[in-house]
Amino acid sequence: MRLACLLLIVLAMLSPPVFAVTMDGRIHPEEWQGALHVSDFRQVQPLNGKPATLPTEAWVLATPQGLAVAFRCTQPPGVPRSTQQVQRDFEDQVDRVNLIVDFNGDGRTGYNFTVSYSGGVYDAVVTNESNFNKDWDGIWQSAVSHDAQGWTVEILVPWYTAPMHRADGGKRIIGLYLDRVVAASGERDSWPLASFQQARFLSDFRRIEVPQYSQALLAVTPYVSGLYDNVRGRSHLSEGADIFWKPNGQFQLTAALNPDFGQVESDDLVVNFSATETYISDKRPFFTENQGIFDFSLLDDNSQLVYTRRVGGPADDGHGASPIDAAVKLNGSVGNTSYGVLAADEGGEAGRFFGAARIVHDFGTQSLGLMLTRVDRPWLDRDATVFGVDHHWHPTPQLTIATNVLGSDILQHGTRSQGEGATTLVDYDMDDGWRQEWAGMHFGGRLQVNDFGYLERNDLNYAHWEVRKRNADLPDDSLYSSHDWRVRVDALDNTHGLELRRQLRIERISTLHNGATEDVELNINSAAWDDLLTRGHGALYLPPTFDLMFEHDSPRHGDWSYKLPVEVVSGGLGGNRSVGWDIKFLPTYYVSDRFSVYAGPYIQRVPDWLVWQHDNLVGRYNQRTLELDSGFDWSIDGRQELRLKLQAIGLDAHLRSGYVVAANGRAVASDEPISSFGVRNLGLQIRYRYELAPLSYLYVVYGRGGYALDDFRRDVTSQFDNSFALRDEEQLLVKLDYRFGI
Repeated sequence: MRLACLLLIVLAMLSPPVFAVTMDGRIHPEEWQGALHVSDFRQVQPLNGKPATLPTEAWVLATPQGLAVAFRCTQPPGVPRSTQQVQRDFEDQVDRVNLIVDFNGDGRTGYNFTVSYSGGVYDAVVTNESNFNKDWDGIWQSAVSHDAQGWTVEILVPWYTAPMHRADGGKRIIGLYLDRVVAASGERDSWPLASFQQARFLSDFRRIEVPQYSQALLAVTPYVSGLYDNVRGRSHLSEGADIFWKPNGQFQLTAALNPDFGQVESDDLVVNFSATETYISDKRPFFTENQGIFDFSLLDDNSQLVYTRRVGGPADDGHGASPIDAAVKLNGSVGNTSYGVLAADEGGEAGRFFGAARIVHDFGTQSLGLMLTRVDRPWLDRDATVFGVDHHWHPTPQLTIATNVLGSDILQHGTRSQGEGATTLVDYDMDDGWRQEWAGMHFGGRLQVNDFGYLERNDLNYAHWEVRKRNADLPDDSLYSSHDWRVRVDALDNTHGLELRRQLRIERISTLHNGATEDVELNINSAAWDDLLTRGHGALYLPPTFDLMFEHDSPRHGDWSYKLPVEVVSGGLGGNRSVGWDIKFLPTYYVSDRFSVYAGPYIQRVPDWLVWQHDNLVGRYNQRTLELDSGFDWSIDGRQELRLKLQAIGLDAHLRSGYVVAANGRAVASDEPISSFGVRNLGLQIRYRYELAPLSYLYVVYGRGGYALDDFRRDVTSQFDNSFALRDEEQLLVKLDYRFGI
C-alpha cells in the first residue's frame, strides 16, 4: 500500500501540472504554461497580407474547463480607443477581438466569440464558409483589462458549447481563427491569413491538435410570463421550460415544453405589396441553439429548407399565431457523420406538425448531406414532404464547388403534386486579388418548399458569371484603404422560357482609413417580363430599367456616427423615363459611453409604382413614403439595459391610371374603378432587461403598434403624422426565465 502511494506521488511530480485559467483579463504566465503562442497577425482588412500595424499576441490553451484564449493588444496612447458600451451581439465599429472555433476541424460549422474593448460580447454561428448568424447566444466567459500601452482579453469556451465528433487517441483536431479590429482605422489583423471576404473562410482555418476533453451539461430554464392586453382589457399568464442536455460531445438534446415563443425583440416594420414574402430572421433561443446542422441553402438569398419562423406562425385558420405545445431537437455525431432531428407540434384545431431530419458526412475535401422535412397541416388537408441532397467539394485550395438537388411531394385534398430543383455554385480564387464565380439555379414550377422552408419564388432558371478584383495596396495618401470591384452578368427566365431579367451589375465595396465603409452599385436591366405581379393572371412586359445605389457607413468619431444609404431607380411602365429615389440618414449621438440616441428619416418617391388589384387589373401610382427610425440604447450597468425602438411609416399612393394586362403582355388602359390609398404603420417597444445570471433574464416590455390601409388619399405628411395614433396592439409583458445548470 505504501509502495502504491509512493508511485502515485512520483507520477504526480513527473506529470505536467494542470492550471485552471482565471478569467480576470490578466495574463498570468503560470496559467498559460504550454499554451500555443501566436504573434504573426496579418492584415485582412484591407486584405493585403502585410504585418499588423499594431502588435497583437495570442495564447491558446485547451483545459478541462474549456478552450482558453488570451489576446494582448498593443495600443499606445496615440491611437484612439473606443470606450463606448455596446449591447450583446453589437455591430458597432469598436475595438474588438474575435475567436472563431471549428470544433470538428472540417470546415462545416464555426462558433464566433467576440469581445469589445469595453467588455461587450457578440456570438454567432458560421456556416456555409462565411454565413454569420448572430441569433445564437451561448454560455462562455470573458474578461478585459486595460493599461497605458494596450488592453488584454481572456476568453473561455466550454467544451459543451457545440456538438463534436468523437476523437481518437485522446487528441482532437480543431480549426482556429483569431483576429483583432482597430476601430480608429478599420484595420483587421488575423491569424491565420483567412478572410470572410473570400470564397473559403472556415476551410482556411489553422488546424491544431489539442487534448480531448469532454464536459456534460444539464440545463433547465423554466420561465413564467404575464401579459396584459390594454386594447382588449385582458391578461394572460403562461409558464413552461426549456431543457438542454449534453451527456457528451457526440449527443445533445434541446426540448421546449409549453414554450413561450413571444418575441421580446421587435422586428423591423415592413410594408410589402409585392407577390413575394418578406424574410424575417428568428431570435427565439430554442431555434438558434445549435441550429447550424440544419443549414441547407438554395443559394437564392435567404432561401432555406428549414425556416423556423414558420413554427408558431400565422395559423392555417387565419386566427392569429399558432400555439406550440412542445418542440424537441437532437444533435449528434457518429464518426465523421453529423445528424440532427427537429420536431415541433402546434396545438389547436389548426395546429401543424413540423419535422426535419438532417445527416452530413465529411470525406475530407468533400461533404455529402441529406435533408428531409415533413409538415402535416390537417386544417388544409395538406401533407408536405421535401427531400434534398447537398454536396460541397474543395478540389484545390482555390476552387470551391457547392451543389444541391431537391424535390417536393405535396398531397392536398387527395391530389399529389411533385416538383424538383437544383443549384450549383463554383467559386475560383485566382492570383493577385482576382476571383471568379459561376452560379446556376433551376426551380421547377411545381416545386413547393415553403410549408417549412423559405424560397422567394419557384418556376425559374437562373445563371450568372461574376468576376472580382481586390485592390488593397492603395497609396498611403489615399482616402481609401481598399477597393473590391465586382462585375456580374446574369440571366433569369421562368421555366416556360419567358425572359424575366438580363442584368449587368457593377459594384465597388470600399474601406476607408478612418474605419468607414462605402458601397456603390449600378444595375442595368434589359426589357423583360414580370410574371408575378398579377399573381398568375398574365405576365406584363416592362421596358429597360436601372438602379444606382450608394451607402456610406461611418463609425463613431467623437460623439457621432451615421449611416447614409441613397438610391436612384427607374421602373414601372415608363422604365427609364420614370425615375424615383430614396434616401435614409440615420445619425447616432453618444451622450456618454453608456447612452446613445439615434433618429433619422427615410424618404422615398416612386413615380411609377405598379400595384396589383385583382385578376389582371393593375394600378399605376405616384407613391411617396416618409418613415422615422429612432430610439435609444442605455447600458445602465453590467447587468441592466434599457432600450427604446420607435418606427413610424406614412405612405401616400396617388392613382395615375389603371391598366389590364392583355394576352400579349402589354398594359392596356382600363376604366375599371381604382382608388388612391394610403398606409400607416407604427411599431413602438420599450424594453428593460436585467441579467440575473448567464442566459437568465428578467424582461419588462411595453409594446404598441398598428397598421392601417386607408382607401382615401391624404398627403404623405398627414399619413405619417396619423400613424402615431395607431393602437391595434398595446401590451405590457413581464417575463422571468432562469437557467439552472447541473
